[in-house]
Amino acid sequence: MAEQKHHFSTEPEHYILSKETEPALERILFNNRMLVMIVLGLLTLLFAYGLTKVKLDSSIEKYIPLNHTFIQNYLVHKDDMKSGVANVKISIEAMEGDIFTKDYMETLSQINDEVFFVKGVDRSGMQSLWTPNTRWTEVTEEGFQGGPVIPSTYDGGPESLEQVRQNVLKSGQVGRLVSNDFRSSIIDVPLVEYDPETGEKLSYQKFSQDLEDKIRAKYGNDKYRIYITGTPKKLGDLLDGAKSIAYFFLAAMVMTAILLYLYSRCPKGTLVPIVASLIAVVWQLGALALLGYTIDLYSVLVPFLVFAIGISHAVQIINGIAIESGKGADKLQAARQAFRGLYVPGMLALLSDAMGFLTLLFIDIGVIQELAIAASIGVAMIIVTNLVLLPIVMSFIGISEAGVRHAKKTEKSEPKLWKAMSYFANPKVAPFPIVIAIVMAIFGYQMSQDLKIGDLDKGAPELRADSRYNLDNDFMVSNYSTSSDVLVVMVETAKEQCNSFKVMDAVDRFMWYMENVPGVQSTTSLVTVSKLVTKAMNEGNLNWSALSRNQTILNTSIQRAPSSLLNPNCSMAPVIVYLNDHKAETLETAVAAVEEFKAQYDDNIDEKYFGYTIAEIEQAIADKEIDSVPVRFQLASGNAGIEAATNQVIADAQDTMLIFVYVVVFVLCFMTFRSFTAVACILIPLALTSVLSQALMTYLGIGVKVATLPVIALGVGIGVDYGIYIYSRLEVMIIAGKTLQEAFLETLKSTGKAVSFTGVTLAIGVATWILSPIKFQADMGILLTFMFLWNMLGALILLPALAHYLLSPQRIIARHKARHGDIPPAG
Repeated sequence: MAEQKHHFSTEPEHYILSKETEPALERILFNNRMLVMIVLGLLTLLFAYGLTKVKLDSSIEKYIPLNHTFIQNYLVHKDDMKSGVANVKISIEAMEGDIFTKDYMETLSQINDEVFFVKGVDRSGMQSLWTPNTRWTEVTEEGFQGGPVIPSTYDGGPESLEQVRQNVLKSGQVGRLVSNDFRSSIIDVPLVEYDPETGEKLSYQKFSQDLEDKIRAKYGNDKYRIYITGTPKKLGDLLDGAKSIAYFFLAAMVMTAILLYLYSRCPKGTLVPIVASLIAVVWQLGALALLGYTIDLYSVLVPFLVFAIGISHAVQIINGIAIESGKGADKLQAARQAFRGLYVPGMLALLSDAMGFLTLLFIDIGVIQELAIAASIGVAMIIVTNLVLLPIVMSFIGISEAGVRHAKKTEKSEPKLWKAMSYFANPKVAPFPIVIAIVMAIFGYQMSQDLKIGDLDKGAPELRADSRYNLDNDFMVSNYSTSSDVLVVMVETAKEQCNSFKVMDAVDRFMWYMENVPGVQSTTSLVTVSKLVTKAMNEGNLNWSALSRNQTILNTSIQRAPSSLLNPNCSMAPVIVYLNDHKAETLETAVAAVEEFKAQYDDNIDEKYFGYTIAEIEQAIADKEIDSVPVRFQLASGNAGIEAATNQVIADAQDTMLIFVYVVVFVLCFMTFRSFTAVACILIPLALTSVLSQALMTYLGIGVKVATLPVIALGVGIGVDYGIYIYSRLEVMIIAGKTLQEAFLETLKSTGKAVSFTGVTLAIGVATWILSPIKFQADMGILLTFMFLWNMLGALILLPALAHYLLSPQRIIARHKARHGDIPPAG
């Protein structure tokens, strides 16, 4: 940037840059306006083409911290696990009577066949009363007898239905596939990761819609009610709900246009900022698509934020052009003057926004990292569209006469509100907002100590409690013995050793330990099957419901164990832990219990021994390399395991992210204003808002999770804009020779008006999110509304009070002289 020297007009409160020493960037842009417009037009066409390539992605992997130890352990055994996250459960309830009727069984059979052919279903793993892998077993005088629950001889008659009833009771599926009250049954549907026909990742949104159209809509009626749960279904419902974001975006545009017109009283000053901000959205989405990124549930909210940020900076530009036009400048000179006075604070504010977003990269979760990238690209686009395109377009069309008259009237008037607020910079009034801020900070800090990591509600916290999915989930939890919140612990050993006594005994002890942990309902593993079969082989005597030390008996007892309870080479046997819920406290307790047991029972031996065969293990024992078969408990799989890993990643990253965003904002502000006291005036109100927002989350019962953590960075990154614009203008007025209170009054009449308008407009826009069917969007709406308003109030109330104690007008003027030379006397 060229060195800038200042001279003053005859009006003491107004100084401009000398035309001979105008910034080089201004000369390049405004002396080549047509060329710049052509380049920007070509970029718009390019990104508009990219916009047609945007895809909505529902991949589960993006919502999982793939580099976390739990997930890495799960991925090692992913192909062997039958209880991963990509499972859906469909329950069919008889509204009258029970399931043992001919009509119910026929309906269940039809639904089973329908689901079997839905694209994305792993047909080999499907299970229901009609699939052959659902079997019953009993012990008779002649030995074991068994078969499929619904035999091949079933004909729907009374005798067949009674046989099915008996088979269900013998199958052990009551509370699992069949409800405890016998009024409903479940079809357990595992999914494939990739579409077998196209080879692309399965679209959970399409799969969810297929279930709605082919199952719920077709078979749900007065006689039968359909319930569908599972992570893929939840994601599908969320993606469907995300469509409402378009309506919120439209509502925000309409409200912004109305408020902007009331603010500027100029149709051109209303339309151009909106168009410029929309162009930034098109550029952002088009750039993402061209770079190979997709849009997901979280980044789909980013275009709205880009539009809102664009409007907030556009208001400053329009306000500056209107003020200069009111002072007699022509449309070109007014645009140049506005650009000249605002591009430095505008660039600083936008860089702070971008760095705030980029701090989200610290969180090792795909959706948050892509949100950070999407938002940062969006801010980069705003720098061009709103700090370059907007003033150049306005240099051609200018502010309307009505807008100029309104600007003149506003500039000359001294509203009572602004005059009253100027007293926050007065020595007699300044202590009060500071004392109040200290009290609020102490209260907020104390309250924020109870802030929890993770989900605090039952069901799917991303959706509202009365959403269809959560009502379905509540039905499942209330009518079946097995919880929908499952933590899977993988027990690793050597090949063909998962049924050895040492391994089975360790698993048995682990199950007993976990069943006595608060929040755990029950556990299931290979040991459960072994004990059940051993008891059955001994006339059902309960005394035999134990593990045998005889290896032959152990081998026999697990011959018919479900494939979900051991992998093909018997080197891993999962223990399925059913939890009461997936609340943060429940997950923390369960994981801590597993870690405590693991520390006592894990064999700390070389990794290679876990891959040994029987013969190699025997040889290693003979060679005294190891004492016995190795055993290791590994966390974690299941939906609860995934959420526990996610909570840990968020807990580890939140403080680092917050510290980094404040450090970056501090550095950027200091590089611009070269004053620690100036930076303190800008950042202290911001820090107060951060503390109060955490207190608000505690009060509202909102945990720190994937959906809410980005808001913390967004609130800091976007909220600093207010303080930067206010302080930048305040400093200009102080250099012009005004007292602090006079300088703040002039700041309020120009920049303060734009800041208050921006804060209210942004708050109103995101406040509409509170009505969203997606609860995490509603939570974000509440928090962002609060942060936008409080950051605005902090800049307008607390900043001038702090300035009274921290700023020295003499030092500001001296620093300005050192950087730009002597200031000619006013007039």
